[in-house]
Amino acid sequence: MSWRGSAPWKGSARGSHQTETVRLPYADRAEAGRVLAERLVPMGLDGAAVLALPRGGVPVGHEIARRLGSPLDVLVTRKIGYPPQPELGVGAIAEGGSPVFDGDLLDRLGLAEDDLDATVAAERAELDRRVAAYRGGRPLPNVTARPVIVVDDGLATGGTARAAVRALRERGPSRLVLAVPVGAAETVHALEPEVDDLVVPAAPWEFHAVGQWYRDFDQLTDGDVLDWLRRAARSRGTGRSGGTG
Repeated sequence: MSWRGSAPWKGSARGSHQTETVRLPYADRAEAGRVLAERLVPMGLDGAAVLALPRGGVPVGHEIARRLGSPLDVLVTRKIGYPPQPELGVGAIAEGGSPVFDGDLLDRLGLAEDDLDATVAAERAELDRRVAAYRGGRPLPNVTARPVIVVDDGLATGGTARAAVRALRERGPSRLVLAVPVGAAETVHALEPEVDDLVVPAAPWEFHAVGQWYRDFDQLTDGDVLDWLRRAARSRGTGRSGGTG
């Protein structure tokens, strides 16, 4: 695999490709998407599908899809939280895939995967609701034997990104790329084996939350996601709320 990025504060980026350091914080997700797009252009990803993780990944993915002339759609994921403390993610699930758990964390919490069956069922129900809201009856784009770019607005623990790329790997893309504007350095390196190419322009070692690397990091709604998808569809002349290529 190849890694394209820089670590502008502590440590140095490891990988087969180095690029110039980016200036942080990003103004907003759209600017971050434009920075990512310029890194992706030279990679020969003609015909790639761009799949953004909603909600925050969609405006980032919009800029990438526009620059590459690719269709934009969503790949819906949900965090699986520790029931007494739901904000603590112990795993994640992506549409079309199986739950992916953090085994080390489960061991530390004294949990087995089966203990989370009710939580997984609730998150799967919310995942299905969002799929229906974002795509209606349309299936995921066919990515078999085709490059696919998975996009999010940042990597903290990387749980949802890992679930997403594993679900897509099972569909047999010709090249699986994960593209994220900024990510915790430890998480970035942990995800290297999961994809063919990892594009992360900035991977700082001191990382507390994705939002700290953006000046404008407003929370997005389902309506915002649909607006970005419609905008992408209009720019490609598809007239649909998303793109299947």
